[in-house]
Amino acid sequence: MSGKPQVHQVGVRDVKFGQRVKLVEPCNLYGCEIADDCFVGPFTEIQTGAVIGARTRVQSHAFVCELVSIGEDCFIGHGVMFINDTFSTGGPARGRRELWRATKIGNRVSIGSNATIMPVSIADDVVIGAGAVVTKDITEPGSYAGNPVRRLKGKT
Repeated sequence: MSGKPQVHQVGVRDVKFGQRVKLVEPCNLYGCEIADDCFVGPFTEIQTGAVIGARTRVQSHAFVCELVSIGEDCFIGHGVMFINDTFSTGGPARGRRELWRATKIGNRVSIGSNATIMPVSIADDVVIGAGAVVTKDITEPGSYAGNPVRRLKGKT
């Protein structure tokens, strides 16, 4: 076989940036919004339509897919993965966006390294432990960990 691959370059394109945003390349940001005073670490991907609120830090190797909205003053740890395809038909959506679901992260939410966030809503003032898997909405402030995630303690 001697076909030619379709090559897409890593880059930053069509991004709406606020003031004083810091990003470390290489990263792949396209069609998203990143508000004032944010930090985006290397080897991250933030896709079309994703919104990152003011003063939020997105650490290295994070993946923020389409339909994700992250509030203000949040911390997204290294290797955090956001998922928008729930395999609702028993397999991947294969690009059928009508099958994708949205994720909304409140303000002052910290998500530990290597957590996986399915399409959910997370209330303000929540801490998600490293390696956690969030499969259902979190409606109360507090600390959560595990797979699936469970509440550890209330807001202090």
